Amino acid sequence: MKKLFLMIMLMAPLATFAQKFGKVNTQTIMQSLPEISKINGELEATAKQFENELKSMQDELQRQSEAYDKGKSTMNATAQQQKEQELQQLYQKIQQTYQDNQQALQKAQQEKMQPVVTKVRTAIANVGKDGGFTYIFEDGVAVYTGTNVEDVTSKVQAEIGKIK
Repeated sequence: MKKLFLMIMLMAPLATFAQKFGKVNTQTIMQSLPEISKINGELEATAKQFENELKSMQDELQRQSEAYDKGKSTMNATAQQQKEQELQQLYQKIQQTYQDNQQALQKAQQEKMQPVVTKVRTAIANVGKDGGFTYIFEDGVAVYTGTNVEDVTSKVQAEIGKIK
């Protein structure tokens, strides 16, 4: 039993030498893809549309609030209370619209980015299989990388060109 344990302990370092590690910078890869600039342009256009919609609503709230302040002294208590409720409802509508827009923008980003992320992951997996890598880590995630870690970013970029 001791001999078996000793033999396993002596063989363990050899097993680590057989492993091949790679690192990849997915941010560099993503930024180099033409799809990303198209997606970013579409998302910016949607965000601008949402921003314009909110600005319009805020301007309307401001206009109504100023009109209320000017005419407040001539209104009876019931009319004042009714107008204040209207202003409060408009304010709440603006807040809800902002939240809805943020969620819609986030959903759109996820939907548009998913095929690209899948494409990059597929390319990384292909490079890993073709290169015989045990692990491919995101560049900068590992606390320490030795000299036997290969940067496969360029290989993944080349592999993406093959995926359609």
